[in-house]
Amino acid sequence: MPRFAANLSFLYTEAPFLDRFAAAAHDGFAAVEFGFGYDFAAKEIAARLNAHGLVQVLINAPPGDMGKGDRGLASLPGREHEFAASVVTALRYAQTLACPRVHIMAGVLPAEADGEQRAR
Repeated sequence: MPRFAANLSFLYTEAPFLDRFAAAAHDGFAAVEFGFGYDFAAKEIAARLNAHGLVQVLINAPPGDMGKGDRGLASLPGREHEFAASVVTALRYAQTLACPRVHIMAGVLPAEADGEQRAR
């Protein structure tokens, strides 16, 4: 039997983010995932998970500035320190949420990236 996790980035969007945990539990989900919950304290999210008997199965590392087109930092030249900091943040959240998986987003190289940068 397949097991599904409710992706709270896409489901229950009519509700505020922190209320989506209750909605997922109400609908029978035992597990959740979301792309980015970094606007909320990890302890606050963990409290929602615990209150509703849910487990967190996946989070994404911080993507950088989505408003400026960032979709991850791992491959972006000159942003290595920002990438390293994003991994530290993601791992802290994962530990607090008892989340076993972190998705590291590669990012989108700028059009002017040279061949060496693209090969990295």
